[in-house]
Amino acid sequence: MNATSIQAPAAAAAASTRRSRAKAIFAITLGNGLEFFDFTVYSFFASIIGSLYFPVHGSLNQLMLAVGSFGVGFVVRPLGGVVIGAFADRVGRKAAMTLTLWLMALGSALIAFAPTYQQIGFAAPVLILLARLVQGFAVGGEVGASTSLLLEYADDRSRGFYGSWQFVSQGLNTVCGALIGVALSTTLSQAALESWGWRVPFVIGMLVVPVGVYIRRHLDETLAHPVPMESTEPVADMARPLREIFGRHRTALVAGVVTTIGGTAANYIVLFYMSTYAIKILGLPMSVGMSAALVAALVTAACSPLAGMLSDRVGRKWVMGVSRVALIAVIYPAFAIIHAMPTVATVLAVVAMLGAIVAFTAVPNIVMLPELFPQSIRVTGMSVVYCVGVSIFGGFAQFFATWLIKLLDNPLAPAWYLIGCGAVSLLALPLIREPAGRPLD
Repeated sequence: MNATSIQAPAAAAAASTRRSRAKAIFAITLGNGLEFFDFTVYSFFASIIGSLYFPVHGSLNQLMLAVGSFGVGFVVRPLGGVVIGAFADRVGRKAAMTLTLWLMALGSALIAFAPTYQQIGFAAPVLILLARLVQGFAVGGEVGASTSLLLEYADDRSRGFYGSWQFVSQGLNTVCGALIGVALSTTLSQAALESWGWRVPFVIGMLVVPVGVYIRRHLDETLAHPVPMESTEPVADMARPLREIFGRHRTALVAGVVTTIGGTAANYIVLFYMSTYAIKILGLPMSVGMSAALVAALVTAACSPLAGMLSDRVGRKWVMGVSRVALIAVIYPAFAIIHAMPTVATVLAVVAMLGAIVAFTAVPNIVMLPELFPQSIRVTGMSVVYCVGVSIFGGFAQFFATWLIKLLDNPLAPAWYLIGCGAVSLLALPLIREPAGRPLD
């Protein structure tokens, strides 16, 4: 048998593996993007939701309550990460991700059809808060399961690239949300937008969830020994991942949470708050605010695979450290520039630059987290670490930024929030053993 005949089956097998992995990336990314679309589109309509559901005196106070309710969805993310993460580490990644999709659809339905304060009084904001809690619980379990699955499909030299698609999906969901926001704000009158137009994205998000469920059904399970859901085995072992995380993996837990602070603060300020800032603080039209979110998300999604591949070559810690120092250096001048020159071109140029930096600071962070834990507790470990950091410093980033503006009477105050979070996150890098290139446990 000649060398060509030997090499042909091997080449065919390699091509088949590449196609299988490409399909897996597509399925995981699409489903994850659908969930994050449902969760984050709320941010783009925060100013309208604030006026309809939180009738307090002053537009800035309404905005604080609206973005505060956005943050409420993050409060239960650690709980969702623990419960659904343990479920994923016991039953499997696919079952967990299917559950999170249906929970997200329920939360979107509650928002889409919630009567306003004028119609039912205090029950209206209660419904909004309940919906955000359901969505937050779902996303808390989704991030750990989907990111772990992406890394478990990759090899030791490509985990950064594979894991980067988690952040690509988050960027693309922001693109979709911003596109819908731009379309609605430019084609509908303000009265129509406030009456029913703002509900359209939540209806869309609710209706496309079954598509994500169908696509994910054909993924291969990567958990070595999943327990069937109908199993009668005791579920007491579902608490085992937490015992291990807080026992044997305490250093990884602390380091992961602290590094996540910097990445998540940058993500939620640049990709989500900048659109609200452009509308409420700079006084620009809503279509410009949506366009800013669109540009930031497009740049972030485009740069994320590059950031993942670079982290595979030179290491997660190096990429993360350099990009965070760069963000600390440019964020205050960036806010100063758009405040001094609040034109469409200036705002879009600044958010594009910041979006690129966000990709290089957030991607190696989110890829690194599941690498810190062995497979048997990976989803739970990554979920707890990520969700604790995101819940406080990401979910309430918009609230903190708005509050700082009011407290300091300074429109540049959000920059100080990012500078503080970025500086604190750098302190944890010496605690982390470089995970890039090492085999997963």
